[in-house]
Amino acid sequence: MLAGDLLLLGSEGQLGREVAKLAASRGIPLNSIPHRVLDITDAAGLRRILDKGYYATVINAAAYTAVDKAESEEDLAMSVNRDGAASVAESCRLREVALIHISTDYVFDGSKGAPYVESDATTPLGVYGRSKAGGEAAVRERCPRHVILRTSWVFGAQGGNFVKTMLRLGRERQELSVVADQRGCPTPARSLASAILAVAAQMREAPWGTYHCCGEEATTWFDFAETIFAERQALTGEVPPSVKPIATKDYPTPAKRPADSRLDCSAFRARFGQAAIDWRAGLRDVLRELHGADAVQPAGGQ
Repeated sequence: MLAGDLLLLGSEGQLGREVAKLAASRGIPLNSIPHRVLDITDAAGLRRILDKGYYATVINAAAYTAVDKAESEEDLAMSVNRDGAASVAESCRLREVALIHISTDYVFDGSKGAPYVESDATTPLGVYGRSKAGGEAAVRERCPRHVILRTSWVFGAQGGNFVKTMLRLGRERQELSVVADQRGCPTPARSLASAILAVAAQMREAPWGTYHCCGEEATTWFDFAETIFAERQALTGEVPPSVKPIATKDYPTPAKRPADSRLDCSAFRARFGQAAIDWRAGLRDVLRELHGADAVQPAGGQ
């Protein structure tokens, strides 16, 4: 049983929405705080909220996630991902509240050549990764009672993500070019939300620290795209576009991305008793949800 209610920060993001929805379906007491109500850099505001109720754990799902824009918005990315994390961690320490903080595979440079374990050194390639690594360091320094969950390639029916981008582009174009030399682990937002709630349920005796939590089968962006379109065709009969594999060098972006950011999740599974996350099954669930939304048409007309 939980030792008290949960407080969710970043409740309007794709992950936050899934956490809130899943908690409601399971009858887990959770108070959701969107960005418009609380900026996570506002330490005084967060402490006032913590003082209003008995919270066992804060889930910090708030983040700046625009990887490419971060290269030209470094101050903003650092303010949210590093300084905001520091503010949340300090507030949790002062109020004796545990903290679950969400981080990313982009804290690694992708040069290891094997799945990363939690003890591997962080060597981020861009501003986004540096800001998240800074947030991790701030949490460790300020809040001993914490669990940091690193995840990767998160997708869902809510918010912006690779799956929804591919579906949109697939309707607009007959041929798509997708990077085929970057490897990682897709993670359904709903599965990650379930994992977060499993951690929250064990926070009384949790061994504090950092864990990896993502989909268990690595793939490339190209193969991920092909799987998306194949599953979409099986569901709807929609003819997919032609998908062409290209190299990273042929698709330059402002931010450099890790070529191989696979994460080893064995420590997380062993400690928290969780099964491997099947991202393909999660993808089918997301596609069914999006297809159901597409089928809903407004009544009448103009």
